[in-house]
Amino acid sequence: MSVPAPLNSLLLRDMNPSDLDRILNIEQQVHAYPWSRINFSDALDSGYLCKVYDEANEMSGYTVLMFAVDEVHLLNISVALHCQRSGLGRRLLHAVMGVARDRGMRRMLLEVRPSNVAALGLYKGLDFNTIGLRRDYYAASAGREDAIVMECLL
Repeated sequence: MSVPAPLNSLLLRDMNPSDLDRILNIEQQVHAYPWSRINFSDALDSGYLCKVYDEANEMSGYTVLMFAVDEVHLLNISVALHCQRSGLGRRLLHAVMGVARDRGMRRMLLEVRPSNVAALGLYKGLDFNTIGLRRDYYAASAGREDAIVMECLL
């Protein structure tokens, strides 16, 4: 796995409740079926690893991960529209993979829509492999969409 170069002037920090308005703005712009404020509040309250990439007080991206025994589940990773296709998603995912590895996690799991070609490319580029399929997992405009289950050994 190749290591992305650091991004100048970006700060990876813990998410806090005061970030939620900015996060929800990004979430609603980049997802057809966005998480709600309650989803993010519950993640924070549950002690999930919630990180944001910030630059000059401008939210660029964020991620939410849930730890269980020796594995971590990527629940959400999003990059602001104006930052997409800049390598930020790769850097953000690589950074939280390092945090998970430092915490003794052995693998990372995630679900992704088959229609999300950009995300599939990102995950494959960071050595994620398909390990399963969850039928009718996501809401979609025409009913439901499956989820590809992927893993990466850390």
